Amino acid sequence: MRILVIHGPNLNLLGSRETHIYGDMTLDEINRLIVERAAQQNATVKIVQHSSEGEIIDEIHRAKNWAEGIVINAGAYTHYSIAIRDALCAVSLPTVEVHISNTFNREKFRHKSVISPVVDGVIAGLGYRGYLYAIDYLVELNKIKAG
Repeated sequence: MRILVIHGPNLNLLGSRETHIYGDMTLDEINRLIVERAAQQNATVKIVQHSSEGEIIDEIHRAKNWAEGIVINAGAYTHYSIAIRDALCAVSLPTVEVHISNTFNREKFRHKSVISPVVDGVIAGLGYRGYLYAIDYLVELNKIKAG
């Protein structure tokens, strides 16, 4: 199975950015764990980080031709990017939305996701583990579909 993992804006600053909210693991450390988990599941991942909405959308579009699933942490775009939502709808790939922090115990504007209604599931508040659980879910879903 091939999975696209998308990290959105400001996630490149993990490990130094608001560690009381996001923890002290760097994005590279999290990516290493994602690659390891995928390998354990006989899956491969392409991991990208973009701060630009357009670059995220382009990655989603390209995934239609090669990926069987998407894990996305769209960062702040989660709350207002209809364009990312529409791109996810357009490619029709199984998708899991991930958030390191629990968005529901933060500022009110973070409580709403325009992406959540069009994805298979949402994992929030479990730190880096959310990415690993998302990989597990997509691999299992792929096995079920394959019969």
